Amino acid sequence: MEGKQPESEHSEHSDAVRDDGVEPYGPGGKFLQVLGDVPPTFEVINQVSGVLRDPWCRPVTVCGRMRISQCHRWHPLRLRGVISVILVMDQFLDRFGEVSDTAPGSGFYKGLMTAMITLGAFIGAMNQGWLADAYSRKYSIMIAVAIFTVGSVLQTAAIDYPMLVAARLIGGIGIGMLSMVVPLYISEISPPEIRGTLLVLEELSIVVGIVVSFWITYGTQYIHSHWSWQLPFLLQIVPGLILGFAAIFLPFSPRWLASQGREQEALVELAKLRRLPATDARVQKEWSEIITDAKFQAATVKQRHPSLAGGSTISKVRLEFAGWVDCVRPGCWRRTLVGAGLMFFQQFVGINALIYYAPTLFGTMGLDLNMSLIMSGVVNVAQLVGVISSLWTMDRFGRRKLLLTGSVAMCISHIIITALVGMYSGNWPQHTTAGWTSVAFLFVYMLAFGASWGPVPWAMPAEIFPSSLRAKGVAISTCSNWINNFIIGLVTPPLVQNTGWGAYLFFAFFCLFSGLWTFYFVPETNGKTLEQMDDVFNDCTGAEEMAQRANLREQMASQSIAS
Repeated sequence: MEGKQPESEHSEHSDAVRDDGVEPYGPGGKFLQVLGDVPPTFEVINQVSGVLRDPWCRPVTVCGRMRISQCHRWHPLRLRGVISVILVMDQFLDRFGEVSDTAPGSGFYKGLMTAMITLGAFIGAMNQGWLADAYSRKYSIMIAVAIFTVGSVLQTAAIDYPMLVAARLIGGIGIGMLSMVVPLYISEISPPEIRGTLLVLEELSIVVGIVVSFWITYGTQYIHSHWSWQLPFLLQIVPGLILGFAAIFLPFSPRWLASQGREQEALVELAKLRRLPATDARVQKEWSEIITDAKFQAATVKQRHPSLAGGSTISKVRLEFAGWVDCVRPGCWRRTLVGAGLMFFQQFVGINALIYYAPTLFGTMGLDLNMSLIMSGVVNVAQLVGVISSLWTMDRFGRRKLLLTGSVAMCISHIIITALVGMYSGNWPQHTTAGWTSVAFLFVYMLAFGASWGPVPWAMPAEIFPSSLRAKGVAISTCSNWINNFIIGLVTPPLVQNTGWGAYLFFAFFCLFSGLWTFYFVPETNGKTLEQMDDVFNDCTGAEEMAQRANLREQMASQSIAS
């Protein structure tokens, strides 16, 4: 609503005691009681500080740190930073001559090698859902780490181009699996008061990994042997092994246990996570909500697909497929379109193309190789600054305004770079001012992306889907990210090689289109409740679910009194 500051997900928990008389967990409760009233500007800082300091939240913090260190959930955190430098190393080009600029078809081979890891991630993300449901979030993390480690070892030991491509595909499968299960696990074990903050920290962890990995790889280029490119590939095994080993000691997700009918075990694990007695009112209330949700999910499946409620293997497979189809049925298809569309434009505005091939692109602006590498690292820092700013701006200004502003700023930057590269790329030494102006607008682009199209597409999908379809809706959005990431990685090298300034014009068009699409199709979701989300998307999916949940709670309360 214009003229009214929307209530953020954080602020609705800011009181020390909720309306139901139960004190909230963590930074929304105990931590803010200690601080007292604080200026709104610093609210999100207190939220993050609460995540790090509150003992009830430490299990979540540990997982978050693992995620930052790990090669990702994710866009290949380290791999995005690593590959941009490795692609210009002489030792690497000597071993894999197919990707050398002088080799025939090098643009295609370079794109295939770069994009293969995102294709693997798409495959991994598509298949992780049933693994996480069948074997638990904890064990599926360990499986994903094992696959990722095998891929990293094979990349390090690759002796020819086909082996390297296959190794990156295997490693990508592990990354895609982690990209699904780690955020799911963290959201399931975290106190409600900090889930919104963790959504913003998601993109921050990605960019921190990119920055750190880039500068590590920049340093290894001075090793005058094959270890200059093998060491970065080998080092990414370390955080993977740390995560895999630490996963042994992680608790099972209480929500997964509840979905398996292991209700008392869910209570025990929840009490451990909150570091409170199982009899504590807060633990009991959250446990009751978890059990209600698990029963609601089961009841919803039976209601939507009564003929598939049997326990046979064929019924389970058909039911899994039907769940995906539900995401595109009337009542949910607009939400799915928004989630998948955000991820599409996140890739097609050109961010990964600039990160993967930044040294090459800086070369088209007239910079020598060493300066191109240095500036590639600096623009990653610019993106990090933009992401940090979104910790404050996302809830204050809303998702939609950030997306629109980011699209405009990125489009203008691309157009100016297109004009300068098109006019002066034939003689950069005589036009150094134009070259550095291009670099400056690339910085503007990275800042704008980091503050808008970087974090928002990861935050919105978790907000817009009703609970019964949230897991699959977020999965579709994530898979959209990976498959479009794959396409961008595949087409960018020949695009840059054959068109020069045309690559920037290509991405400028999609920046413009992203703004128009956002203006006409993306609603503001900041601070909206489930019922309000129905009004936003002009359906009644959420309200129907709320009514069903209320009836289920009444039935459970009646059964409890009767017993």
